[in-house]
Amino acid sequence: MKTLYMVRHAKSSWKHDVIDHLRPLKGRGNRDGALVSAHLANILTPPQIIVSSDAVRAKTTAEYFRQAFKITERDFHLNPNLYDFSGHAVIDSIKGLEDVYDRVMIVGHNHAFTSIANMLGNTYIDNVPTCGFVHIEFDEDSWSKITTGKTVQTLFPRDLKE
Repeated sequence: MKTLYMVRHAKSSWKHDVIDHLRPLKGRGNRDGALVSAHLANILTPPQIIVSSDAVRAKTTAEYFRQAFKITERDFHLNPNLYDFSGHAVIDSIKGLEDVYDRVMIVGHNHAFTSIANMLGNTYIDNVPTCGFVHIEFDEDSWSKITTGKTVQTLFPRDLKE
């Protein structure tokens, strides 16, 4: 069985005069990254690796999860192909994962992540919000063969706030 944890990057800031790739998180994004990652680290089996888009807002979000799950630097990877908004390169990246890994977390961007969560999972999600989490399991032994799996869980920052 293969397990995919998907995390959309946390809320980014538009107040900095930088190219999109370099946009940092805003205060809410940092708070949500800490909140969601800590909660999930208490209830989930950790991923074996975390693979993140190399955009600053995604890397920063992924770092919250790396620390919460106590993932080593060796098992933390940046993949520029996850800086994708259509989803084609993200799907290729998922299907290209090494089969030695059964549980993988990827961190990236919308609209790709909502589309992929709906394509690969069996539960419709209108929108994966910033710092939103989707857990999908596949009854396959190879990432290259995954199709539709089972959406096991979603967790959005609003679920943890009063």
